[in-house]
Amino acid sequence: MGTQYTLRFINNSQNTAVACVYQTDPDIGVPNVMSLAWFAKGAAPTTHVAFTWQIDYCFVWSEVGTLAPGVMFDASQAWDADLLASNQVSFTCQGGVYTFANQQAGPSPGSLTILEDSTLPANQAAVGIGVSKKPAYVVQAQPNWNLTFRPKPRYFITFGTFLEGEVLDVQSISHKAEVRFPPNVYSMTAILNPDNTWNVKPTSEVNALYLAARSRGQAGQWGVLAAP
Repeated sequence: MGTQYTLRFINNSQNTAVACVYQTDPDIGVPNVMSLAWFAKGAAPTTHVAFTWQIDYCFVWSEVGTLAPGVMFDASQAWDADLLASNQVSFTCQGGVYTFANQQAGPSPGSLTILEDSTLPANQAAVGIGVSKKPAYVVQAQPNWNLTFRPKPRYFITFGTFLEGEVLDVQSISHKAEVRFPPNVYSMTAILNPDNTWNVKPTSEVNALYLAARSRGQAGQWGVLAAP
C-alpha cells in the first residue's frame, strides 16, 4: 500500500456547486494529453468534503469517440501498473473488441507506456493512465502509435459545474488553486472563503490556527478562522 494523501475542502462561500480535483503535468511526455475531473463532489455552503488517494498507477481506456472537453470518460478497463515491473501494455481491437494485452516491464523505467497496434480505428477510443483507481490523463487512441507517460503530477482544486470523469479544458479554468504538499506532509486543506478566494494550507496548520483562536477566547468553526 502506498502513502495516503488527503485533501479536505471547506466551502465557506455562499454557493452550492461541485468541488473538482484534477491533475496537470506539462512534462508528461504525451502530446495532446487531456486532464480529467479526477475527483468531484457536491458541496453546499458550510460543507466539508474530503478526497483521499494513493499514488498507485493504472492503464485505462474507454470507447468515447472523439475526445474533447465535456466528453465523459468511463474506464472500460483499468489495469494496475507500476513504474518498473509492469509499466508497459499493448492496446488492441480484435473483432471490434478493445482490450489491453501483453503487460510487462518496458524499456523505460519510471514511465508508463501504451503500445497502440494497427487494429485501432481512428477517433473511436481514448487511452491513458489513472491514479488511485481513477482515470487522470487521457489521449485519443490511434493506430501504430506509442505513448510514453512520465507522470509528475501537480494537483489543483476548483469549484463549479463538473462531473467526475469529465474531460477538462484546463486552460479555461480560472477559479482554481494549486495544492502543493510540502515534504513529509500528506494532509492539506483547501478553504473557499466567503469572497470566493482560496486559502490552501496543511491541515495541521488549520488545526493550530483554530486552537490558537480558541485559546484567545474567540468563537468560530474549524476552517473559518484559517481564512485571511
